[in-house]
Amino acid sequence: MTKITHKSGYVSIVGNPNVGKSTLVNALMGKDLSITTAKAQTTRHRILGLINGDHYQLVLSDTPGIIKPSYEMQNSMMDFVKESLNDADVLLYMISIQEKEIKDKALVDRINKSKIPLFILINKIDISSQLELEAAVQEWSFIFPRAKVIPISALTGFFVSELLQMLIELLPESPAYFPKDQLSDRPEKFFVNESIRKSILEHYDKEIPYAAEVVTESFKEEEKIIRIQAVILVERETQKGIIIGHKGEQLKKVGIAARKDLTSFFGKKFHIELFVKVQKNWRSNPQQLKRFGYRQ
Repeated sequence: MTKITHKSGYVSIVGNPNVGKSTLVNALMGKDLSITTAKAQTTRHRILGLINGDHYQLVLSDTPGIIKPSYEMQNSMMDFVKESLNDADVLLYMISIQEKEIKDKALVDRINKSKIPLFILINKIDISSQLELEAAVQEWSFIFPRAKVIPISALTGFFVSELLQMLIELLPESPAYFPKDQLSDRPEKFFVNESIRKSILEHYDKEIPYAAEVVTESFKEEEKIIRIQAVILVERETQKGIIIGHKGEQLKKVGIAARKDLTSFFGKKFHIELFVKVQKNWRSNPQQLKRFGYRQ
């Protein structure tokens, strides 16, 4: 009689900002777990998404885009990337079809020296020509000689289901790392914070979205509705004024958009109360970064 084994493993996705890592996570999971916007550095944390089957658990690790840090919060973001590289059983290095050069040669050297299965995912092929695609496959195959180079479109779903099956086959034998009924390692408040932050990214320009952090202070789930109170923290009084807007109109728009996303995510109606406070230089304050989950 054939023994049925269980497989579990970490599949880490790394790459530059705006290459589509979070879009791919959502496509693989069939649910919008990670927030996505057109702005760079949308993802700040390492987020684990769990794909469960009867005989496997695939732990997807979404990470911030690789950047050269300018302040302490960005240092912590890059620590999440390093952590993801360290515990990966399978590594997905994701690039956009428009990328023409390597920005971090040390990272490429580290990836090439690694012994774990490696995929180079050329994303956004839906906006490329056949000639551009063939040239990109050839170029990246030369840079990463031991990798499987795979063209995909995370947005349209091209080759996403096939990729998932390939990843499941590569998982090592292991019991599940997390309960099978979990969607992520993150608590409910985290997804509330992220939905509000997504709304901020979509409604404000320049420095405002990057100076903002969200803290959900109250989360009360009733039979038909979830009621929350959340605080948007910014670094300066002028930023607070911009977030609130004339007669509170801008803040109201943020709440409406977040409520729509959260209702879809949780499958329940939401009532959101938003407040704005100033927390000077929180992005460079180790204690505040720890409070917001950027440090252990």
